[in-house]
Amino acid sequence: MSQQQTARRGGAVWALVITGVAGFMAALDNLVVTTALPSIRADLGGGLDDLEWTVSAYTLTFAVLLMFGAALGDRFGRRRLFLAGMAVFTLASAAAALAPGIDSLIAARAVQGVGAAVMMPLTLTLLTAAVPAEKRGMAFGIWGAINGLAVASGPLIGGSLTEHVSWHWIFWLNVPLGLAVMPLARLRLAESHGSGAALDIPGTLLVSGGLFGIVYGLVRAPSDGWTDPFVLTGLIAGGVLVGLFVLHGTRSRNPMLPMRLFRSRAFSGINAASLLMFLGMFGSIFLLSQYMQGVLGYSPTEAGLRMLPWTGMPMIVAPVAGVLSDRLGGRPVVAAGLLLQAVGLGYMAAVVTTHASYATQLPALIISGVGMALFFAPASNLVMSSVRPQEQGIASGANNALREVGGALGIAIMASVFSAQGGYESAQSFVDGLRPALVLGSATVALAAVATLCIPGRRRAPKAVDLARDEPGAGSADQEPLLGTATS
Repeated sequence: MSQQQTARRGGAVWALVITGVAGFMAALDNLVVTTALPSIRADLGGGLDDLEWTVSAYTLTFAVLLMFGAALGDRFGRRRLFLAGMAVFTLASAAAALAPGIDSLIAARAVQGVGAAVMMPLTLTLLTAAVPAEKRGMAFGIWGAINGLAVASGPLIGGSLTEHVSWHWIFWLNVPLGLAVMPLARLRLAESHGSGAALDIPGTLLVSGGLFGIVYGLVRAPSDGWTDPFVLTGLIAGGVLVGLFVLHGTRSRNPMLPMRLFRSRAFSGINAASLLMFLGMFGSIFLLSQYMQGVLGYSPTEAGLRMLPWTGMPMIVAPVAGVLSDRLGGRPVVAAGLLLQAVGLGYMAAVVTTHASYATQLPALIISGVGMALFFAPASNLVMSSVRPQEQGIASGANNALREVGGALGIAIMASVFSAQGGYESAQSFVDGLRPALVLGSATVALAAVATLCIPGRRRAPKAVDLARDEPGAGSADQEPLLGTATS
């Protein structure tokens, strides 16, 4: 092996380590507070709505600023903005740990989301630049395993730290990790840029305001009612702003998210599947972590440990999924994962009772874990391979934003179903609300599997490439080679 090849391999390994840790931090904080909510309420006070916002404030700012964060990286340097996002995220984590009240905690969580929105979408573009094309399936598999574990193990880590140390440490955990990653990123990652187009400030304001209005309305609806003026205003105004954002994306010269990208069946299909997958998964984890504690009587740590067959599967299966996607193509692996996830959630809906044994839940947890693991790595590869290299920052930001929007919608929508059919009054009432919510989650993930049918297979890839090259408004990008739509 030549010295140049050795150096390149070393750079790829460092990129995987750095982006993996950064992705883990950002993904972990989606649900890490769920098992800590009772302790946070005991220390800081606040009502149920305040506790819900400790989850939603992060998810919301993360979602609405992801595409803008990716655009900033493309214009001003991906490594430079990655470091800036990591710094904001680390400082906000310390502020959350030191929060004297529930309002300041929610504010710190919102700032965490801002940092994660800049940092997270750049992890994939930095990793893609560092890893040779023929090795990306494996690299994305490991990256997907780490991120999948972080998302699903949030309740376990949060519960363990809360029970054995303090809820403050679910945020302190990010500080040493951030301080370790920043100098490594500065030394080991190569700087890169995207198209350098002008920043789309109007588009950012439209999509941020629109998604905020929709998520705000969905979060407030269970407690305030669907006819509440603020709920209706948020939903209607948010829908209008999102519609204007779509119109802006078709007419603007340099939009944040060019709507022409959605003419690609690969790009449209994988993004629809990602949004629906996260909608069903996030809402289910949010409710099931409470079910195991509030109904079955497990401690926070016990609940997290019993979810390990679900949360631990990405570490085992996702690297294999990456290899399979290289050999078979991403579409069949993603579809199989989504179908398994849907079956697992449906099975769980059928067996939840006020006294369900762990043995009855275990098959559902294993099936869901395998399904989630099969989804993560191939989905990331499909996203990055569905656009031109210089548009990968935009694609990564859009996909991550839609995933986070799906998560926020999942918690809000499934909480609404839960509240309409049950509640916290008794164990039976909780189960009465949980069961239809899980059925909805299962149906949503099954619909995501159907969306993968829009993704062309290997034999259709050249046609998809030709279509993308013929799209209007591509400019000089038409001269750049594509990675090959939906081939891995």
